[in-house]
Amino acid sequence: MPKIAIVLFNLGGPDGPDAVQPFLFNLFNDPAIIDSPKPIRWLLAKFISKKRAPIAKKIYEHIGGKSPLLELTHEQGQALQKRLTATDGQNQYRVFTAMRYWHPMSDETARDVKKFEPDEIVLLPLYPQYSTTTTGSSLWDWQQASAKTGLFAPTFAPCCYAAQQGLLEAHADLIRQTLSKIDREKPFRVLFSAHGLPKKVIAGGDPYQWQVEQTAAGVMNQLGDAVADWAVCYQSRVGPLEWIGPSTEQELERAADDSTAVVVVPIAFVSEHSETLVELDIEYKSAAEKLGVPAYYRVPALGTHPAFIAGLADIVTQARNGNAALEPAVDGSSCQQQFSCCPRGRPL
Repeated sequence: MPKIAIVLFNLGGPDGPDAVQPFLFNLFNDPAIIDSPKPIRWLLAKFISKKRAPIAKKIYEHIGGKSPLLELTHEQGQALQKRLTATDGQNQYRVFTAMRYWHPMSDETARDVKKFEPDEIVLLPLYPQYSTTTTGSSLWDWQQASAKTGLFAPTFAPCCYAAQQGLLEAHADLIRQTLSKIDREKPFRVLFSAHGLPKKVIAGGDPYQWQVEQTAAGVMNQLGDAVADWAVCYQSRVGPLEWIGPSTEQELERAADDSTAVVVVPIAFVSEHSETLVELDIEYKSAAEKLGVPAYYRVPALGTHPAFIAGLADIVTQARNGNAALEPAVDGSSCQQQFSCCPRGRPL
């Protein structure tokens, strides 16, 4: 029976207080994050990680002193493996996890995958929207690790799935569940909140912002008349550079001015972690209350929602069949012709 290894990619997070600073160093030492010559980047990463570590530790104190991302990614992997095994009895599937900035990182995972002796490998980023800073960085890191490990099985890498049907259905279902709990006789606005990026990254040809907007539009198509008022916004700004907008803070201010409740959807995060459990649930909720936003609701991340897991299984099947470039847009348009950094999924 052919053996198929699936590697789920995510950013990772510290597994305890002592891991916060080295995790941040790994993040800022990534050339996809800080585009400077290696010695300068290393010094900057040392400086920034040391400066930000105390702040980050306080953030993680709210959620038990560590990130839950690894455990949640394992749960998604188990659900995906179960789905694939149930729907395809002709192959043996095993799902692995590779984190970009903390353990298990690509070197460790590549060694585990090699022990499995797969006939094929599918690299599956848990970033629905492609960015050079996420999917691009993770795939680059994997290529270095797999070459070092001597892992040369045929490998496929979907680059994005911003408008994949299962993804859209899962988001829409979770939004409907939240809407069922609110007073819909009063004005409310759905805010699709995604991690922001510096404007210079987008100006350099990165399709991330366009794909985030495509995901939001696709979810709205699923919701139909259930939601009349919505907006896309961006969170998690750090550093002095100008970032894409509007920011989530700006949208909260607008909601307060309009006396409109908000329903916040983490549209680019598929798992709960510090930016949902702390930034959205604590910091932005507190800001909304201070601004006078009438009510603040937060829709859960996708997690192991059955439609999302089914969508990931479909992506694996399509990738193995040579269709690694999936649905980046709700209207079928391609980002390849619009954005120079779009890789369009292809065999590696």
